[in-house]
Amino acid sequence: MTVRSAPSRGFIRLLSLLLVVAVAGTGCSRVGKLFKKDKDADEGQPVEAIYQKAHTSMTNGNWASAEVSFKRLVAQYPYGPYTEQALIETAYAQYKSGKHDDAISSIDRFIRTYPTHRNIAYLYYLRGLVNSSRDTVFLQRVWRLDVSRRDLATPTQAYNDFLIVLERYPNSRYAEDSRKRMMVLRDTFARHELDASLYYLRRTADVAAADRAKYLLETYPQSRYQYDAVAVLLTAYERLGNQTLAADARRVLQQNDPNHPALSGEWPDYPSNLRKLNPFAGEKSAVDNRDKLEAERQKQ
Repeated sequence: MTVRSAPSRGFIRLLSLLLVVAVAGTGCSRVGKLFKKDKDADEGQPVEAIYQKAHTSMTNGNWASAEVSFKRLVAQYPYGPYTEQALIETAYAQYKSGKHDDAISSIDRFIRTYPTHRNIAYLYYLRGLVNSSRDTVFLQRVWRLDVSRRDLATPTQAYNDFLIVLERYPNSRYAEDSRKRMMVLRDTFARHELDASLYYLRRTADVAAADRAKYLLETYPQSRYQYDAVAVLLTAYERLGNQTLAADARRVLQQNDPNHPALSGEWPDYPSNLRKLNPFAGEKSAVDNRDKLEAERQKQ
């Protein structure tokens, strides 16, 4: 009588691995065939048909599918008005799907290739939109971080993009919205300076706080935070014992923002240090409470 030994564990593992590879290979083969079938569906199609397919995907909000179809159109028909429009809409689809780096690359390539295109103003405007949200969207939505307290390189580039639209193409349909977006970005830059001055003020670096506040007033006049900067000057000069400059700052504040809490000694209202112990609390600064009070006052 012959006794057969049980299969070893190594043999069983090898057999399992082979089965997994076989199943995965079959699945990949099917996916590859489906992709090839979809790709072949566009082969030899008229440019109008491919463009309409991509445009329908755009209308339905299927940005990834639209990008693929537009790229296939460009590959098959590298010249012509449909191609130029496809390149523009590829950049827009990339922007809408959050592929900001790809969108910037597509826009820059188009601007270099067609510098006098009839829609060139739109390309600069679109680049401004992309740069406005580039590198910040995830941080803002998930962690509620303030853009003004992050690196301002891309918002600055966005401001310059909108400025190009406003200066070079003042009669375009994108000029007015570019101007409004520049105002919003300008307030973002001003708040960045205000946060810096408040940082110095909290650490009793009063000279540095006054310098940043003066820089805000000189660089971003008429900004949303101009009187907060005056309030920083008031507090800094009082601490430094410069009563003349403190009196000037108080007079400006009383004339232009008589309800400012700095006049009653209730500002800046810094967030509690306990907040820093909560990693999910989001960022807060002394400006936030001021913004909240201002919003409530405007509603009344």
